[in-house]
Amino acid sequence: MSGIFTPFLFQSAVQAISPILLASLAGVLCGRVGVFNLALEGQMLVGAFAAIVGGYFSHSALGGVAAAMAGAVAFSLVLAYGATVFRGDPVVIGIGMNLLASGLTAYLLRVIFGVSGTFSDPGIVGLGRIAIPPLIGVPILGWAFGRQSVLTWAAFALTAVVSVVLFKTPLGLRLRGVGEQADAAETLGIDVARYRVGTVLVAGALTGLAGGQLALGAVSVFAEDMSAGRGWIAVVAVMLGRNNPLYAAAACVLFGFADALSINLQSEGLPNQLTDISPYVATLAALVITHRRGTRVLLPPAEVAAATPGETATTQRAVH
Repeated sequence: MSGIFTPFLFQSAVQAISPILLASLAGVLCGRVGVFNLALEGQMLVGAFAAIVGGYFSHSALGGVAAAMAGAVAFSLVLAYGATVFRGDPVVIGIGMNLLASGLTAYLLRVIFGVSGTFSDPGIVGLGRIAIPPLIGVPILGWAFGRQSVLTWAAFALTAVVSVVLFKTPLGLRLRGVGEQADAAETLGIDVARYRVGTVLVAGALTGLAGGQLALGAVSVFAEDMSAGRGWIAVVAVMLGRNNPLYAAAACVLFGFADALSINLQSEGLPNQLTDISPYVATLAALVITHRRGTRVLLPPAEVAAATPGETATTQRAVH
């Protein structure tokens, strides 16, 4: 076991948490305004590709991150206007965007760079790592946070920012009002469509940062479908967190450690086909556990079930 729980595990866990956390914050914001964002996987993939393109032509990490945000925001216009102005089903739009992102990035990889599969170049500047000497000597915190990229720190800082904005500011009150009672918000003069479009685009910028961390964080490379289900894991984190950024962040920590643990288990000799599924097994287990707990809460006890139908309905509404 000592070969598994190493400093590398904590460092790689924080790296794995960062893109999932940024994408889950995007999902939380969308969920708060009433737009269920299933396109996190595709938005992250587009952001990763745009980060490599921007980094390749600008020869700077900042240019790559800016391109990642711009590309993901532009891609998010499909969901922003499709689910609000054109009143399309966000679930169908999200699935379509994920499929589009997979095919589009693979196609553009061949058109722009003339390669397929993966692309890397010495001219692409990665994000690098920020060394914090006071933290490096701390046993666990130093291993996890002593040398991380700026986007890793930004992910945790943005979690606090999103929490404060949603629950402590008038803007957050309006956003929650748009998602919970859109008709009531409209009677107060709030432009529901504008708030939803703006929030989805801000969420797109966050998924762009997630893609930038994927492509430029640890290694400067793009591979087809390199998001590898992280966007779907972020969707699950949003569901488990019930659109609360702090609870979603806690779920991301679980999934990030499962992802990092799978890498360490490979070094112990386990086949990669087995270890690669560990993050998704953790995701499914978390869903099953929370579903069973939710079902147990909603099931009426024997004395309630024996009550009159009207009383039972009233009790179930109170539970909700």
